[in-house]
Amino acid sequence: MPDGSQLGRSASAALLTAPNLVTFGRLCAVPLAFWLVLERRFDLAFFLFVLAGLSDAVDGWLARRYGGNSIGALMDPVADKALLVTMYVTLAVVRELPDWLAILVVFRDLLIVGGVIVLAILGHPVSIRPLYISKLNTALQLVLIAATLFLTGFGLAAPLLASVLIWMVAASTLVSGAAYVWVAAHGR
Repeated sequence: MPDGSQLGRSASAALLTAPNLVTFGRLCAVPLAFWLVLERRFDLAFFLFVLAGLSDAVDGWLARRYGGNSIGALMDPVADKALLVTMYVTLAVVRELPDWLAILVVFRDLLIVGGVIVLAILGHPVSIRPLYISKLNTALQLVLIAATLFLTGFGLAAPLLASVLIWMVAASTLVSGAAYVWVAAHGR
């Protein structure tokens, strides 16, 4: 039977994997991104956002190549959602995105997480598998944030592009949220 020090080493070894360290770095970038937007340093926030996106690809590749673990599987979506939600709320606070859109994006995520928790409490655990519309929604959300940071950070104007992206994110967020509710209520 392993002693306490061996258990501590194995637990820290499970935590300190390369993919987990990259994910943790992305999670630590969230407060910096928040601060950069509040300071209206959209150019630097854009580069940090792109770096965070690249780190998501890198940690996924590392996990597939060398093996991931349950800690990384939990931390990765938390880091992703923390960054997305923070950017939507902060960009709305500084009036670069509509506040109603930030509310919609956050509400959808709360609806999904809250629904999973309620169903689990009621004894109906739900296995969440991303739906196609949800993947599209996430991609559109990422593009809108990147475009907003880029255009604002470099003093470029593209009001039509911004409007189209805002409405595409709004529509896909509504459809995605409704799809998850439908799946939870009716099964796949």
